[in-house]
Amino acid sequence: MAKISVVAPAGLNPADLAADLTATIAQARRDAREDPFGNPVLRVTLWLTRRMDRGEITLETAAALIRHLGREAIAERAVRVARYVGFVPGGEVAFATVAERLAGDADTAAEPFEAYAASVAKPRFAAVFTAHPTFGMARKVAHALADLASGAKASEVIAAEDLSFRPDATITLQDEFEQARFAVRHARDAIDRFNAAILSEARARWPERWRELAPRPLILASWVGCDTDGRTDIGWWDTLRYRLESKRGQFFRMLEKLPENEATAEVRTLVGNALAAVERQLALAPPITSQPKLEALQAFALSLVGERDAALPEASGLLAALEKAIATASDEETALALALARAGVVAHGVSIALPHFRLNASQLHNAMRGVIPLDEEPSLPAQRRAFLSAVNAELAKVKPTAVDFGALAVERASATRMMMTIAQIVKHVDGTRPVRFLVAETETGYTLLSALWLARRFGIADRIEISPLFETSDALEQGPRIIDEALRSPHWREYLKQHGRLCIQFGYSDSGRYIGQVASTFWVERLRSRIGELLARYGLTDIELVIFDTHGESPGRGAHPDSLADRFAYLDPAWSRRAFAKAGIATVEETSFQGSDGYMLFGTTQLAGATVARIAESIFGIRDESTEDPVYAEPDFATEFFQTVRDEMNQLVDDPGYAALIGTFGPSLLDKTGSRPAARQSDAGGPTRIRHPRELRAIPNNAILQQLGWMANSIHGIGQAASRSPDLFGAMREKSERFGRAYRLANYAMAHSDLDVLRAYLDTLDPGNWFDRARRTDREGRRDELLTVAEALARLDLAPDLRRLFWRFASDRLKLKEAGGEAPQMKIRLVALHALRLCLLHRIWLSATHIPDFRPHLGVTREGLMERILRLDIPGSLTLLAEIFPLNPDPTIGLDFGEPPGPREGGAYEALHRDVIAPMRESFALLREISGVIQHEIGAFG
Repeated sequence: MAKISVVAPAGLNPADLAADLTATIAQARRDAREDPFGNPVLRVTLWLTRRMDRGEITLETAAALIRHLGREAIAERAVRVARYVGFVPGGEVAFATVAERLAGDADTAAEPFEAYAASVAKPRFAAVFTAHPTFGMARKVAHALADLASGAKASEVIAAEDLSFRPDATITLQDEFEQARFAVRHARDAIDRFNAAILSEARARWPERWRELAPRPLILASWVGCDTDGRTDIGWWDTLRYRLESKRGQFFRMLEKLPENEATAEVRTLVGNALAAVERQLALAPPITSQPKLEALQAFALSLVGERDAALPEASGLLAALEKAIATASDEETALALALARAGVVAHGVSIALPHFRLNASQLHNAMRGVIPLDEEPSLPAQRRAFLSAVNAELAKVKPTAVDFGALAVERASATRMMMTIAQIVKHVDGTRPVRFLVAETETGYTLLSALWLARRFGIADRIEISPLFETSDALEQGPRIIDEALRSPHWREYLKQHGRLCIQFGYSDSGRYIGQVASTFWVERLRSRIGELLARYGLTDIELVIFDTHGESPGRGAHPDSLADRFAYLDPAWSRRAFAKAGIATVEETSFQGSDGYMLFGTTQLAGATVARIAESIFGIRDESTEDPVYAEPDFATEFFQTVRDEMNQLVDDPGYAALIGTFGPSLLDKTGSRPAARQSDAGGPTRIRHPRELRAIPNNAILQQLGWMANSIHGIGQAASRSPDLFGAMREKSERFGRAYRLANYAMAHSDLDVLRAYLDTLDPGNWFDRARRTDREGRRDELLTVAEALARLDLAPDLRRLFWRFASDRLKLKEAGGEAPQMKIRLVALHALRLCLLHRIWLSATHIPDFRPHLGVTREGLMERILRLDIPGSLTLLAEIFPLNPDPTIGLDFGEPPGPREGGAYEALHRDVIAPMRESFALLREISGVIQHEIGAFG
């Protein structure tokens, strides 16, 4: 076996050190082919550790190396982002191409203009700007990355010596809203350019009628500030403020876009006065996420009521003024600007983006307990019929009740409070378009009927679109029954006919982590098909089906990584579209763009234009897809394959080793990436011990898997499924677009997963490996350090479960190799990052062994503190150490107390802080920096 070189590169230039590290990893990988008992990643980790021990690599050198590797990762990511959205300079010619094609298709109709107008008049797609804890990079880095992807030659931010790959230190709800607003403005501008192409094509073909058009094939929405699922820190006054901010954005944008001339004067005056009224309302809005006094809420409420008419509470008056201005405009450029403004108002009302509200089904059930006093849970099989019967009876007799801000201020039930907030928004802020009301974890039709009862109670059933969210394993399987339970109610059917649409939502983060991303897309497609069948059964094929997919940008959350075009085709496959068309059911696709990853696709004018161009091509059928797909001709294969993946993931999720993998130190690898409240703390201090994946939120769960080098939720179970029918598996990969696209998502995850990397993390938690190092070390003092770590790990007793988990993963990967050949190998740069982080992690643990013994402090012993350090709760542990071993000298030193000074202990712990605590703090900061770089290597957070 070849020996790994330990020659230090001259001057330790980061690029030279990176090259040496790369060569070392390549050599270790080659050696591993001859040494099945070794781990090349741990070998490189030991190589790095020894160089640090000799002083050849310092923490400062490691920081420079991380910045070097990170800059390379960002540069490559920028190229991928541009390729992903199909950005090329001048690429917005696609807008004109789509418009020309639509007009050409309309020429075959009896009434070409009417056909063209109809094709662009109704929304076909909505981009929904969501938040979640997905702001994994600092705002300035996100902007710099977007600039690079748009063709910028250099970035001062990326080149800066103090470049950090960690997210902003504090991410508030206001920060999330501002970033969403920035992306929305670019998106609205890109939609305007697409609408301008539609109008210009009409002007060329029908010069006498083009001003009649108000195109809105693409619309925008956002739930930032309106999503209270899993959080209690957003007050109703916060939500109202954000809706006013959205309104201000719409008015400000109109004044910015409309030329100042006689034709626009009336509209500009109307909008200017409305903007001034909104500014006065906002001036009285309580500060975000504060707990305002009742007097402040009263003043805010009075401004909303008193300025209501001046602030334009809905768009009819504005649209009338726009219609008049368009008809009388003497020059066509002014008419075009006015027509674009009208299109934006028709689509979004007096808001810059439409609102999506979201809460949890349990919150609705709690709100209904005073109306339907049944003690059991409505989702229990034995109780379903009783709850459904009771809520239908209540729907038959509910009467609207008035809402005022005083009632809202004292309401305690969160679902009732949200419904009252929506009632006040449509009354006083913007009642132009219906408000979406998303219900997470819907597992019974009773939930939907409860939402309808509350909407009727507050008189807004015609202004609210109730949408179930299917994301859990049970919900995806039981979805048809849930919809059927609601459709059996005449009240629900009447409600759907009133709106002319049924809205449903699919969540991919939760479904993916429980049944696997590849399997979840199959179950989602199956559920879509079953819902179509139910609409046909109940004679509701004339209503529109709105399908909102909340997958974000990561393959770990179900977003296809190949391209934006593939992402849309993956979510809305051709077979599904044809099935709906055959049934006569019109569909609208909606998809989420989440956090700094999703907002980046609208981060510049150029990226937003390319993104909207790909959306336009997708919704108007400009796709290169075959008319037949063999996977649908083999339903038994597809069912068995995806069911096997689902079964394997179900078993994995309940494996205690899996909880140990993601829960031991996984959460500590991540900085806080959103405004949601921090994770729960245990009574003994430190992060709660994760005993099951359900105790983690979905996105951190997915992010931890990425950080540990094994994206299990995207790849596990595929080997077992493929081994059932390897020949058919191979044929489907080659010949089926649908199956091949699903497999390519998994393939991307495999390219960022490595069994040796995973094993290195697992072996780090195995005391046996530390005992082995202790037996063989020659370094003075190192044996005691290694033994201390080994004994502490032995007390955690994680190794047996983790070993069995590794066998589970390795077995599945070997079966896939047998059935499908070699999987792509993790890039050396990503392996280098993992090895460097393991080195830093080991150094933190070894340093911790030098913490002196101490009396229990706030219930924490040295043994308990060591466990917290093993779980990488470094910030909390260092805070405790600073209290137990204070650095500052006694403040009484030098003061005259009238007697000769007695002994002082000040400064006794300076060496401990210098040699142990400070290096631990610095190493942990670098460890988190590496987590940020790995995010860029993968291309998304979570």
